Amino acid sequence: MSRKTMAVESYAHLWDDGTSRYRWVIWHTAGETLVFDRETNCPADTGDESLLPEVLRRMREAGVPETDDYPGRPCG
Repeated sequence: MSRKTMAVESYAHLWDDGTSRYRWVIWHTAGETLVFDRETNCPADTGDESLLPEVLRRMREAGVPETDDYPGRPCG
């Protein structure tokens, strides 16, 4: 297994966790695409930006929802 594949697999919780399947959302903002964590109500840290396209591909393949609208709760 390549180093890049191992790095991508470290994000598997974003697409493999059936118990909190809709915790994660792919959020399209005005200028970028982010992984949003509904539990913490903020974008998730995906670390190495070079891995983001593959992480997003796997999330889409797993059926993680996508939105252009803010997917979180109102900030207080």
